[in-house]
Amino acid sequence: MKRTFLAASLLVLSLGGCATNTSSAAHASEQAVQIGVQWRLVDTIDVEAVNSDLEVGKPTVDIGLYYPSNLHPDAVEKLPLSGLMEEFRNAKKVFEPTGVQLNLLWVKTGTVDPRHLAINASKWETDLPSGGYGNMYVQSAIHPTEMSDGALEAFETIIEPAPENSRTVYLVAMQNVYMPYYEDIDGGRNWAPKVVNTSGLSFPSYTYADTIPNRIRGVITLTKHDAINRLTIAHELGHKLMNVSHEYRDVSPQHEIRSDEGLMLYGSGTQIPSGLDGRWHQERLLLSPYIYRIDATGERNWNADYQAGGVYYDPIYANAAVQFD
Repeated sequence: MKRTFLAASLLVLSLGGCATNTSSAAHASEQAVQIGVQWRLVDTIDVEAVNSDLEVGKPTVDIGLYYPSNLHPDAVEKLPLSGLMEEFRNAKKVFEPTGVQLNLLWVKTGTVDPRHLAINASKWETDLPSGGYGNMYVQSAIHPTEMSDGALEAFETIIEPAPENSRTVYLVAMQNVYMPYYEDIDGGRNWAPKVVNTSGLSFPSYTYADTIPNRIRGVITLTKHDAINRLTIAHELGHKLMNVSHEYRDVSPQHEIRSDEGLMLYGSGTQIPSGLDGRWHQERLLLSPYIYRIDATGERNWNADYQAGGVYYDPIYANAAVQFD
């Protein structure tokens, strides 16, 4: 039976905060809850129509979209709201073959502190070069990346406190989100610090583990519309929900690789394969803690939450993880 999920799935706001690991982050969180952004619904978006295909009982992900009203005009041109809605509708089609449906909770706009429209994603000192001992996922579990103080402050301010914060994905339009990393120059002896201006960034737990406060762990930033393939949102959702990096079949995780096959590579591919040959992508997706199913009584039954902070080899995935060097 099909029905609209809007009324059933809207989040009820609360005033609860979230403790973090550092005093500076806790202070930022406290300030954010006090200040916040005065968000309002974008009434030109028919959310009910977007959700008209949803079915009761199917695996579902709740997604909210924040689109600041004070983005620079050039940023609006690169990331028009109409383009994001195109990408969201396309993402629904990409995930449809897996049985997972995307529920748009709302689209909101409001004035965001200009300091929060451009951020560094993480702290330089937590992004270690690859040591060569164990694969990328193993090393990330030992030395997880940490959000920068500026990113923490921005997201604590932008994302409204709500009962299901930790289970909700938040798409946040921004002007610039910079991601630092180290590039190998000569086979592991010398490394050059690099910064990439991202089009989308999912802050995935395979990299950040449990260093992100639960209340904002569902954040995904967007800074450029993929006008050609319309896949940025789908690709970033893949990172967040499948909890894998840029990989596909025999392609092990890499910082960046282009191909027309596989949603998790850069290009036009949309495939989400299953089984060992498919790197267990579909199985990992269906185990995501961001997924729930509505039962006959209207209650949401959530998947199990992470047991080890959401690292790639988190116990919730059991054998749905690739062992590689």
